[in-house]
Amino acid sequence: MNSLQIIVGVIAAVLLFWIVGAYNRLVRLRGAIVRRFGPVDEQFRLRHALLQQQIDALAPALPNAAARIATLRAASHQVDAACAHARQRPGATGAITSLRLAEEILADARARLPVQGIAGLDLGDLNTQLAASDAALAFARRQFNDAVTGYNAAVTQFPTLMIVGLFGFRSAGTL
Repeated sequence: MNSLQIIVGVIAAVLLFWIVGAYNRLVRLRGAIVRRFGPVDEQFRLRHALLQQQIDALAPALPNAAARIATLRAASHQVDAACAHARQRPGATGAITSLRLAEEILADARARLPVQGIAGLDLGDLNTQLAASDAALAFARRQFNDAVTGYNAAVTQFPTLMIVGLFGFRSAGTL
């Protein structure tokens, strides 16, 4: 074996180890996205249950706001359906975008419905629980988005970019 063959063998080995390392890093970062979606999903489920309680309490107290209550109920179910879709593939840009848009629609529907100071109805504890749930959801979303940002940065880096298409890695969407 001459020195040229040894040099070529060493370069091939280094390249192979780099490819395996880059692939493992991308898999680890994609796994972090999936792990970080678990708390987001849990907070969405908790908030959905709290919103259903709020809607059920508001419906009889606000008969003149039936259309807004129906809109809030539909938006809540839309977020639940989008979350179920995103649960299947938390790294899929389309599923996460759908969830983000459904969340924006729900926020708009929530803003249009009064939940403070309704005569004969005490929603103080439920509103407090919803506020705590919203804060916990915001924290979980930040962690998920941080994981997505790290993954997307790795997918777009130059040397790693060469193997991204080869193994089917794609950018992920943020909430």
